[in-house]
Amino acid sequence: MMKIFKASKPLAFNHSQPPSTLLPHFKNELFGNDYITSLCRQKHYREALQAFDFLDKNTSFKVFPSTYANLVSACSFLRSIEHGRKIHDHILGSNCEQDIVLQNHILNMYGKCGSFWDARKVFDEMPERNVVSWTSLIAGYSQNRQEDKAVELYFQMLRSGCKPDQFTFGSVVKACSGLGNVWLGRQVHAHVVKSETGSHPIAQNALTSMYTKFGLIADAFDVFTRVATKDLISWGSIIAGFSQLDYGNEALAHFKEMLCQGAYIPNEFIFGSAFSACSGLVQPEYGRQIHGMCIKFGLGRDNFAGCSLCDMYANCGHLESARTVFFHIDRPDLVSWNAMITGFSNFGDANGAISFFSRMQHMKLIPDEVSVLSVLSACTSSPTLSQGRQVHSYIIKTALDFTVSVCNALLTMYAKCSNLDDAFVVFKDMRNRADSVSWNAIITACMQHNQAGEVFRLLKLMLISEIRPDYITVSNVIGACADIASLEVGNQIHCFTVKSGLVFGVTVSNGLIDMYTKCGSLESAQKLFSLMDNPDVVSWSSLIMGYAQSGCGEEALELFKTMEALGVKPNEVTLVGVLTACSHIGLVEKGRQVYKTMESEHGIAPTREHCSCMVDLLARAGCLHEAEEFIKQVTFEPDIVVWKTLLAACKTRGNTDIGKQAAEKVLELDPSNSAALVLLCNISASSGRWDEVARLRNLMRESGVKKVPGQSWIEIKDRIHVFLVEDSSHPERGQIYAMLEELWLQMLDDGCDPLQP
Repeated sequence: MMKIFKASKPLAFNHSQPPSTLLPHFKNELFGNDYITSLCRQKHYREALQAFDFLDKNTSFKVFPSTYANLVSACSFLRSIEHGRKIHDHILGSNCEQDIVLQNHILNMYGKCGSFWDARKVFDEMPERNVVSWTSLIAGYSQNRQEDKAVELYFQMLRSGCKPDQFTFGSVVKACSGLGNVWLGRQVHAHVVKSETGSHPIAQNALTSMYTKFGLIADAFDVFTRVATKDLISWGSIIAGFSQLDYGNEALAHFKEMLCQGAYIPNEFIFGSAFSACSGLVQPEYGRQIHGMCIKFGLGRDNFAGCSLCDMYANCGHLESARTVFFHIDRPDLVSWNAMITGFSNFGDANGAISFFSRMQHMKLIPDEVSVLSVLSACTSSPTLSQGRQVHSYIIKTALDFTVSVCNALLTMYAKCSNLDDAFVVFKDMRNRADSVSWNAIITACMQHNQAGEVFRLLKLMLISEIRPDYITVSNVIGACADIASLEVGNQIHCFTVKSGLVFGVTVSNGLIDMYTKCGSLESAQKLFSLMDNPDVVSWSSLIMGYAQSGCGEEALELFKTMEALGVKPNEVTLVGVLTACSHIGLVEKGRQVYKTMESEHGIAPTREHCSCMVDLLARAGCLHEAEEFIKQVTFEPDIVVWKTLLAACKTRGNTDIGKQAAEKVLELDPSNSAALVLLCNISASSGRWDEVARLRNLMRESGVKKVPGQSWIEIKDRIHVFLVEDSSHPERGQIYAMLEELWLQMLDDGCDPLQP
């Protein structure tokens, strides 16, 4: 007998049984084969392979075909391609007659071990094939994400005249699901219906799962209802389908129906789906009841059910319950730890997320990409910056910073923690690995930190890269144009959105309308608005607000009237625009009516912004005492904007008494506010109270309060020039001041006094 293993690497198993104890089992050829077969049937696969190794090295006994089949099955179960190949080589060298059963076992082994080249070679060399042969290879392709080859082989099988069985259908339906091809899935479904074995639960359960993955829950439910004899997998498939597609009530109803029938006891996967349904419904009480049932059925410490239960409690805000469940799980795996970290992160508990992240490492578990993404999402404010830096250090040590999604999370973390410099460092380190999310994250960060110039610079760099701007990119750039009132750049961005087709998105169109109104181009804003097929409430509100802030109060009110007539429900911003319009054109009574009825007619409770508008409305009309009383009567604490609005009106009207009270309120809320003291000085000066003016100026000097200098800017040839009061830092200041002096002299020549207001 050829000793195939002698020249190759020996089987690597722990010799739990020394050779002396194996000898009695190998008295003769029959005993040896029976012993190996017995070990395989008892699922002692490693011991069976060890015994075969002993037989090969120490005897010249012949191995029976049935024994080979059992040994190949052992390799399939262990997913050991190395030992599977050695057994196959031994078969080829032994001149053993390979019947179709043995060949199918070999084919199945290669498929399950992911060696498709070997599997296909065995398949192609088979002198005859049956349904098991075809199904084994189809299943191997399907289970190892080569769905296109599985489907191709299925149609070859049909052309060969071999009829598929329920196992074939189960594998090919799974392949259709993996491909996401609904049309192909329905075609195979038709084959299932026509087949003699199509009514088998294996095929029907696969169809239920496929339609669920496609998001077609009605089709999945239709298949489920037609299953004559539903097994546990049937119930699990439909419950999981309802849960995954956010039909929580239906999932729990079928869970209850299954229990009422009493035919099956839920397993950990069904409990997991039930907990997910409770999580989606945010119903912790339902979850608690099912939790008790889970414990009753002996699954209280199960990893899968426990992970879903932790996620449910965490999603419902019951973090302590989630923590308790977690510590009752037997050997929680990485998924369970990640569920806890994600739960704490979602509720902004950075300390809790970091704590579990650290414990995970102490338990010798290696955090993965999900772990670091979750813990970084908890670091969203300046106080959590140091914790974010610690996670960043870990990411560098474990080389996770080569993953684009992790780098994007780091970039976002630094931006949210108000550290734009480090966000740029992360972005620059990404180099050519940056994707659209990376570009959008850094551009958004610049927008949030009022760095409009950086937004434009980054857009230019993005345009010369391989990444194309999307609607998020252009929305941020349009916002930057609006912030600095850059109409020229805004027009260019508008042209780009038209060419790229992004202008047809409502979000982009709304941003453009807002930009045009803030740049004073109401005509462009109105034209764009009229071209929109279905303007939403944001579209209407942006245009109304634009008209109102530009002093076109009547146009704003007319637009609001049209909006109501078309049945579009206003939001808070809409009513801010309406009140602003009333303020600018002096419609005090109209403004009072809108404010009083906004909750009863539109279901919108007044906010501080609406309060500020009312104060401005009354103050502009000279009703300062009414404005003061209005502030005292609001149900919430007025913010600094409300008092500053009243203070500015007092300066205009010269009301020192109310102005002083307003200024004191502003300084209570912000002691370093220079504008309040300056306005109070101006009010006192206009009323001739020079002693008070002197006192206030001394107070400003003693407190170190300085007036924030005025700022303006102008855009020339794609470059924005910023100027401050008494600024001497501009590189072309010599030419600028020379021109100002020339303009000054021309004004004097024309008889104008530049010092007169």
